[in-house]
Amino acid sequence: MTSARPKPGSRDRVVSSFTLVKGSLIPETYAAFMHWDLSSPKRENLRRLREENTIGAGSETWLRDVAKVLNRRFEPDTRDRALVELARAHCPLDLWKPLLLWHITRDEFLLRDFLCEWLFPAYVAGAYRIRPEELHEYLRALPQRGGQTEHVWTEATLHRVAVGLLKMATDFGLLEGSLVRRFASYHLSEKSFLYLLHALAEAHVSPRKVIESPDWRMYLLTAEDVERELLRLHQYRLLEYHVAGSLVQLKLPCASPREYAERFLT
Repeated sequence: MTSARPKPGSRDRVVSSFTLVKGSLIPETYAAFMHWDLSSPKRENLRRLREENTIGAGSETWLRDVAKVLNRRFEPDTRDRALVELARAHCPLDLWKPLLLWHITRDEFLLRDFLCEWLFPAYVAGAYRIRPEELHEYLRALPQRGGQTEHVWTEATLHRVAVGLLKMATDFGLLEGSLVRRFASYHLSEKSFLYLLHALAEAHVSPRKVIESPDWRMYLLTAEDVERELLRLHQYRLLEYHVAGSLVQLKLPCASPREYAERFLT
């Protein structure tokens, strides 16, 4: 599936090589959000992060870079508030990491597109070893995929982005290895799955669209995998899922991902 071209002036498909090269920043983001003051605006929280070094950065340069990435990736007052609240409540990191990936891809268009449209097909095709050079052609075709870069990439920048994408997939447990990557034995936990289910249900009215959402590919799941998990959760009465021909009914335990996070993840 090829994404639509971005509207003029839109940033939702503008790709920053800086944020991708800096990587997933999982421990840094978790630490920053643990100390986040939800009663203060993002600018004030980032100022305090830089002044107090709440993430324990080893250098002023790294602290500045982390603050810059957080500013670009997240909107803690609105769409990413549930993620912040979970970190503040010390949600276990193994449950929080998959949710972080989903929230990051709300801004990182290229990371989402890479996971859904390049890595997932490679997984389905049975690819074993993956090298950064294999991503070069895909990255050169970025404008045709509806993305645009903040500036023209040199070949060196393109390679650094390829390395960064594979490193991020490794940080989130989808791949393993260092110079040469291979697919890991990835498992999305039940609680993380349910949070993502609520998040997708909030975005899609139709249960069928929830099940068939490309976002599941980020976790190496097919629509059939999702449906099997829904049937299992229905059996254990964690949700209601009914199928009658083309009619699909899905009833979740909570009204929003934030409510689910408050009730079951904190």
